[in-house]
Amino acid sequence: MSDHSKRLGEERIAPLLARMSIPAMTGLLVQAVYNLTDAFFVGRGVGSTALAGITIALPVQLIVIAVAQTFGIGGSSIISRSLGDGDKDRANRTLGTLISLTAVSSILIAILGTVFLSPLLRLFGSTETILPEARAYLQVILWGGPFFMFAMATSAAVRAEGNARVAMLTMVISGLLNIGLDPLFIYVFKLGVAGAAWATVISQATTVIFLILYLVTGRSTFRVRLRDFIPVPNIVRESFAIGAGSFARMVAGSFAVAFINRTLGMFGGDAAITTYGIINRLFQFLFMPMFGIIQGMMPIVGYNYGARSMARARHTIRLANVVTTVMSVAATLLLFLIPGWLLGLFTKDPEVIDLGTQAIRVVIVALPTVGFQVVAGGVFQALGRAMPAFILALLRQVILLMPLIWILRETMGLAGVWTAFPIADGVSAVVSAILFFRVSRTLREPLSPVHPE
Repeated sequence: MSDHSKRLGEERIAPLLARMSIPAMTGLLVQAVYNLTDAFFVGRGVGSTALAGITIALPVQLIVIAVAQTFGIGGSSIISRSLGDGDKDRANRTLGTLISLTAVSSILIAILGTVFLSPLLRLFGSTETILPEARAYLQVILWGGPFFMFAMATSAAVRAEGNARVAMLTMVISGLLNIGLDPLFIYVFKLGVAGAAWATVISQATTVIFLILYLVTGRSTFRVRLRDFIPVPNIVRESFAIGAGSFARMVAGSFAVAFINRTLGMFGGDAAITTYGIINRLFQFLFMPMFGIIQGMMPIVGYNYGARSMARARHTIRLANVVTTVMSVAATLLLFLIPGWLLGLFTKDPEVIDLGTQAIRVVIVALPTVGFQVVAGGVFQALGRAMPAFILALLRQVILLMPLIWILRETMGLAGVWTAFPIADGVSAVVSAILFFRVSRTLREPLSPVHPE
């Protein structure tokens, strides 16, 4: 059995953060490249309506991701703190509980999603012309959900034990395989937008096989026994409490995307929906490295908080703030300077390119603050502070963004939709700062030792 967790409390912070973050960044970038190439192959090979279809399907996918992240983030926070506290048995029970919850919930989502597929897609903004493409894509994705959710939740646990390299490989394997299978299923097998979905499902299934082999061949810190797969009530409750912020953010994001799609359909038609889908993918690609830093930061902060090494936790947070802020500023500049060229990678439609260029330069105004915001959210989750994470998750999408869109669209039309984004980002940044500095006092207060003499 390997013990990857000790390095979280012993290595120098800067190289440790780099070693934990770079694999996560690499994996996330591969996933982001897949998202871009997926849109490229669908948009160029199937058409703009198909691209709008996968945009409409996104809210349902976000709900699946939300459930997986609830277990993954909540469970990984418990795992990293348990390992820092020397309690490997609790870490094993947490992983077993996480896997069981993922299996049950993914099957329920697949069944319910299939039964209510068309009403869901209409609710999330599908027009009758987009509906067939969205159905063809999503009905395959839903039944591949168990693979996706297992891979996502379990790789978070592997990262929490300190093995960022294996967590990276799960994303690299699925991303590269997806990129290779997309043109095969779309162009060669002539499956259209459903081909892109089959490529995704097969890629995730391959990742699941890789993770199972890692866990059962002795390369992991974990030693999960059969009894560990019986959900432990207090672990379930704590996982839900910690992961609730992520769940709320993703579900809120799902409904926000649905609301935005419906609004764009009303004020800008199918072209506006397609534009929003492309912008979303551009943002995912350019900001993925930042989330890699957060994924690298959280196990270090959680472990050292559990081990009562507060100076190491503070140092990690400061360094993460600097790096993510630089990244968010650089991404904002790139989007501002060449928006038309970036949009042209996915569509030849001049209406979409012109509309997207105008929209991007409005939406990005407050994006430089995103780096600090994601660090703050990651710190709350790493420390097990569910309430601040939950508040921030709801703040931008539910409390600010959707009401702002509702108000501004009535006075500014389509331009009001884009204007709502920087206002929501700016207010969220201020509230994040207030909550963060309140919680950060915890990292300066002396705590009782783990094992009192």
